Amino acid sequence: MTIETGQRLPEATFTEKDADGIHEVGLTAKLAGRKVAIFAVPGAFTPTCDSAHLPSFIRNLDALKAKGVDEVICVSVNDPHVMRAWAEASGADGITMLADAECAFTEAIGMRFDAPPVGLIARSVRYSMLVEDGVVTQLNLEAERGVCNLTAAEALLDQL
Repeated sequence: MTIETGQRLPEATFTEKDADGIHEVGLTAKLAGRKVAIFAVPGAFTPTCDSAHLPSFIRNLDALKAKGVDEVICVSVNDPHVMRAWAEASGADGITMLADAECAFTEAIGMRFDAPPVGLIARSVRYSMLVEDGVVTQLNLEAERGVCNLTAAEALLDQL
């Protein structure tokens, strides 16, 4: 079942790498009492994710925060080392890069897909969502792969 607007996100544990090492991040605690923008990509460093999706949130980070967003989180089914390297390479300062390495969260919210011909197994579909105190208030999914229109930061900004 795919998560829908009005539903509470399930508890999940992600990993995040920072200057102090790798840490577990509990989703429920991170979202409690806060307005958070979450977007997911099929893979760090993959073409559309790297050239369009992440850059849209980098460009619009200040505008999202000006509209009351407390934090912007990028989720990918990658390991925390790759997520940290991608953040550093792309200049994603201020965006929290969370690794869903086991695909557990992605599967729990019904967003997993596989594309063996291009080497993507157990990945996330591209989405963006606004979450308030753990409840999804806006949810955007791309109808086709390889594009980033409905899920770009600009679309989420228009919904705020």
